Amino acid sequence: MSTGPGADSAPAPATHDSPSAFDRSPRATRSSSMFSSLKIRNYRLFFLGQVVSNTGTWMQRIAQDWLVLSLTGSSAAVGITTALQFLPMLLFGLYGGVLVDRLPKRPTLLVTQTAMAVTGLALAFLTLSGHVQVWHVYLAAFAVGLATVLDNPARQSFVSEMVGPGQLQNAVSLNSANFQSARLVGPAVAGLLITGVGTGWAFLFNGLSFVAPIAGLLLMRARELHVVERTPRGKGQLREGLQYVARRPELIWPIVLVGFIGTFGFNFPVWLSAYADDIFHAGAGAYSLFNTLMALGSLAGALLAARRGTARLRILIAAAVAFGALEVVAAAAPSLWLFALLMVPIGIFGLTVNVTANTSVQMATDPAMRGRVMALFMMVFMGGTPLGAPLVGWATDAYGARVGFALGGLISLAAATTIGLILARIGGFRLSLGWHHGHPHVRFVPKEQREEQLAPAA
Repeated sequence: MSTGPGADSAPAPATHDSPSAFDRSPRATRSSSMFSSLKIRNYRLFFLGQVVSNTGTWMQRIAQDWLVLSLTGSSAAVGITTALQFLPMLLFGLYGGVLVDRLPKRPTLLVTQTAMAVTGLALAFLTLSGHVQVWHVYLAAFAVGLATVLDNPARQSFVSEMVGPGQLQNAVSLNSANFQSARLVGPAVAGLLITGVGTGWAFLFNGLSFVAPIAGLLLMRARELHVVERTPRGKGQLREGLQYVARRPELIWPIVLVGFIGTFGFNFPVWLSAYADDIFHAGAGAYSLFNTLMALGSLAGALLAARRGTARLRILIAAAVAFGALEVVAAAAPSLWLFALLMVPIGIFGLTVNVTANTSVQMATDPAMRGRVMALFMMVFMGGTPLGAPLVGWATDAYGARVGFALGGLISLAAATTIGLILARIGGFRLSLGWHHGHPHVRFVPKEQREEQLAPAA
């Protein structure tokens, strides 16, 4: 099947019998510079549009969480709002991937971006007019989630159509840097608006911010896209996508890992609002500070990923282990400033998990299957939140923010350790313990090398 210019250069997926399942995962071509994919006009338009839209998205996210907490006084209610926003992905995410493989990506994104703009403007009207109730916020969150069912896999797949396989790692990393840069600006501006003039103005900015990505999509040159041949309508395409992933350990295990971390480790709206309000009694300003510092770390992680140019599963596992361990440490932080500073490395390793898993899965997937595979990836990563957020919100309300945060970190740490051992076993690796220059040295080595190390000297 013809898949557009440059598709033949995509690396072949690792097989169950290959050691690359752990050590040498599919990788992108090393970029010539940290920002090399921005030389491509279509991607540059997309990137600039997302700068504005992502800023509005983060403003609305902060305002939405704080509005619900103000209306209800409950961390569980914040968890319900988060759950409703991601519930459609859990229920319909796989079907969204099937549709995305059938539909042209750019027109699909025009529809989804417009729908999210209308939702933001409606919530702004209700809030500014003084008629907003918590069920309005619930409904708006669910509506955004419905649009996301198509928007997320379409955007993920469209990146490869804009830049081709050679720049995919760089473009995915820059997308994350873009999102995290907006996360630096959005919470800070949202905090000023909330304390100064109210949450409604943050919702209004978000609704208007979608003008930028819509304009960018309309200005793109269709002839310069690496268009993938669309999958014709047929029976069994959902099952085909699931079977495709199930047969490939380099796909299934990273997806399982991000599922655990997305469900239990990424419930920051619940935890950070509770720490700001209940633990440190510092208000919306501290909540914005926590999000801003985490975004700073995430931005650093994204830029490091763009510079690295590879997507090894070893990096994914190591980052996931560090992420879970740091959450456990942060849960016990005795002071506001120590807790805030720990948000930086948590952001670095959390973003590294996201980018590395995303890129390794995309690079190991046939372009014709990418919509379904990325829908499964996003469904597991984001769709697990409706299950995790209310549970974590309940634990936070019942036992305190410290227990809720530590629980999420412990589950993430256990999942990363277990899946790391599984991937090492699949790849024919064994754990090697020893001393190097007077220090303990822990690493994975091929089974044959480990056996040679254990064999007695002749």
